[in-house]
Amino acid sequence: MADDTERHSRYDNPLVTRYASREMSAIFSPQSKFSTWRRLWLALAEAEQEVGLPITDTQIEQMRQHLDDVDFEAARRYEAELRHDVMAHVHAFGDQCPDAKPIIHLGATSCFVTDNADLILMRDGLELLRARLVNLMEALAIFAASHRALVTLGYTHFQTAQPTTVGKRACLWLYDFVLDYQELSRLVDALPFRSIKGTTGTQASFMELFDGSHAKVRRLEKLVAAKMGFPCILPVCGQTYTRKLDTTILGVLVGIAQSVAKMANDVRLLQHMQEVEEPFRKKQIGSSAMPHKRNPMRCERIGSLARHLICAAQSAPFTAATQWLERTLDDSAGRRVAIPECFLTADAVLLIADNVASGLVVHPKVIAKNLARELPFLATERILMAAVKAGGDRQALHETLRRHVADVRWQMTEEGADNDLVERLKADEAFAAIHDQIDSLLDPAPLAGRATVQVDEFLHAVVNPILEREAHLLGAESRLTV
Repeated sequence: MADDTERHSRYDNPLVTRYASREMSAIFSPQSKFSTWRRLWLALAEAEQEVGLPITDTQIEQMRQHLDDVDFEAARRYEAELRHDVMAHVHAFGDQCPDAKPIIHLGATSCFVTDNADLILMRDGLELLRARLVNLMEALAIFAASHRALVTLGYTHFQTAQPTTVGKRACLWLYDFVLDYQELSRLVDALPFRSIKGTTGTQASFMELFDGSHAKVRRLEKLVAAKMGFPCILPVCGQTYTRKLDTTILGVLVGIAQSVAKMANDVRLLQHMQEVEEPFRKKQIGSSAMPHKRNPMRCERIGSLARHLICAAQSAPFTAATQWLERTLDDSAGRRVAIPECFLTADAVLLIADNVASGLVVHPKVIAKNLARELPFLATERILMAAVKAGGDRQALHETLRRHVADVRWQMTEEGADNDLVERLKADEAFAAIHDQIDSLLDPAPLAGRATVQVDEFLHAVVNPILEREAHLLGAESRLTV
């Protein structure tokens, strides 16, 4: 009971306790971070042995046996004394493998573990986000295909424009996520590793270890990177890798935030019109005071978290812009907060967006009713062209239509009347030649242009190849119930 009281007396980050997945939280956990440091120290020792330093198999084996059993209490005691987190973990690791203690961190500076580990964890985070994106894309692709031909009012400036289809509108959301996927994939494939660069990026300490051999130091650098799974290495850096990399990485996450927020805002607008709604559970409460409310809480949550992500990521360009010469430490504290939070937030919004996309509810009768209200206005050009083909005067017919439309619009807005434009035109002798055609001219499908075919073409040419290539990432186990 005392432990529970203590736990609830301290602040918990809602990203960890409420929104993001256990998988993303685990990537940026202390266990993941410090076991990654140990794997880096092991890779360095193995590579140094392979290049010729007198490091024994016993020393390497001891390190390998203690990669994950981090003694956090020992590290805490050492850091309280030394005021240096890297050296605290060097000593804690050394206590567990005493034979290897003399060669742990040999030739390296703190950024060998801190910067390289950050790159590894962010790469792992990006890979998880790639899986989230692919699952969301699949959900939207299924939705778009299912409603490819369902004609609905299109809007510009949130004012009635030409019709589109529900599926085509979903493809607008989907294409944003395709762009995010492509950008993320390019970044993961080309993400460079710091590897071994030394205190100011000159590799001087390693030149000392290998008696001035450039070839051995270059080989060492490539070996360490390969052991950690990186084919690309930064060509130059100071003590730290250029913080512009953080800006680039978090920029991909900001792109995701933009995409999910756009989709969520559209769903909120559509839910207000009762055309499309996010999932709503049977016992879900929309309001503590108003029982009739069906608030779009998932999409509102997406908007809130996306805004947080966009703002939090802005620390990266500010940090990159204010670094001094080969390094300064004013980057450290902010990065410890911003980088994990941005990844956790991106994870959360993608999971919620997938949940929304997988459970969107469409109301075709409401869509048809709203469309019918505006359809006579939208068909006026077709009616005009048909009347001209039947021998009418284009200018005179246009003026007659304009007057009818103005009168009907006034009655609809000022008196709450229904749209009776069709009845007016059927009663007007100016359109007598096409009275029997008017109903057919109100068919909404032609007014939606190529929307249905565009859905088919887009899914076939752009989306399906991605889903087929990434089929191993698809699965309900990566989805979240919110």
